[in-house]
Amino acid sequence: MKQTRNNFAFIDSQNLNLGIGKLGWKLSYRKFRIYLAEKYDVKKAFIFIGFVASNQRLYDNLQKAGFTLMFKPTVPDEDGKIKGNVDADMVLSVMKEWYRYDGAIIVSSDGDFYSLVDHLYVNNKLEIVLSPYVRECSSLLKQTAKEKIHFMDNLRNKLEFKKKSTA
Repeated sequence: MKQTRNNFAFIDSQNLNLGIGKLGWKLSYRKFRIYLAEKYDVKKAFIFIGFVASNQRLYDNLQKAGFTLMFKPTVPDEDGKIKGNVDADMVLSVMKEWYRYDGAIIVSSDGDFYSLVDHLYVNNKLEIVLSPYVRECSSLLKQTAKEKIHFMDNLRNKLEFKKKSTA
């Protein structure tokens, strides 16, 4: 019988969304949450996301799928593009939750998480780094996570969002 672990996922939502988009498909967050639970024993999945009031339907769907939303205030940049960098918030949450989980699943391709991944790895708290897209993944993450990095390129059949047929 497989021994289950109490693992937590920490997800950089923008990095995940953009990475999967570059692969040419759309992620089913419901399927992704189930995948995290079944494959990596994820008991709690934090998704770090910038707050935009008009995205309430998305937030509701993420919560229904089983994610804990961690909002970051957003501000427009000089071009009017909405910005809400979640990196520091995600690192802080990983450390605040340290004693509540056995292993951390970091979902991102961002090299800004290099030091965090290194710290988790050295302290045997890194379960896996899930990078949305191998070609966009930071070489720093690849080096630091070593054998504990997987890529989502080959998960389309399991995790793709498909609109329900109305026929």
